[in-house]
Amino acid sequence: MTLRLLTLSLLILYPIAWFAPLMRAGLLPMFGLSEISVITGLQSLWGSDVFLALTVTGFAIFAPYLKTIGLALVQWELLDPRALSVLHVLGKLAMADIFLLALYITLAKGIGYATMEVAWGLYLFTACIVTSLILSLLTERSRCRTD
Repeated sequence: MTLRLLTLSLLILYPIAWFAPLMRAGLLPMFGLSEISVITGLQSLWGSDVFLALTVTGFAIFAPYLKTIGLALVQWELLDPRALSVLHVLGKLAMADIFLLALYITLAKGIGYATMEVAWGLYLFTACIVTSLILSLLTERSRCRTD
């Protein structure tokens, strides 16, 4: 029951993480920093690079949310447990998004004219992805014990 509740809580936490500030960025600290979230980043991408926007939308929004929905369906025995292997792939795609964000922050910090600070939304988004991965492993283990 705890696995189910934790999984369902992710369905609420993901949308919060998408709108939460991932980072604060600016040209120089004296000009002020603007907050960037998954949603504001996607809005900016849609105006400049549609292919990249589609890719990031898939990684940041669809992959983790579909994985969580699928995991909940497996836990409530509405989806065959054999679907867990597909859900693991979706989880890995979602984790790739975290690595891309970390890479962008690292690159931007290396540029002397840009200022970038990590915000609480990055930690929330990362926690959601990692929690989802852990819940899928625990779900798989519990399925193996009952079979």
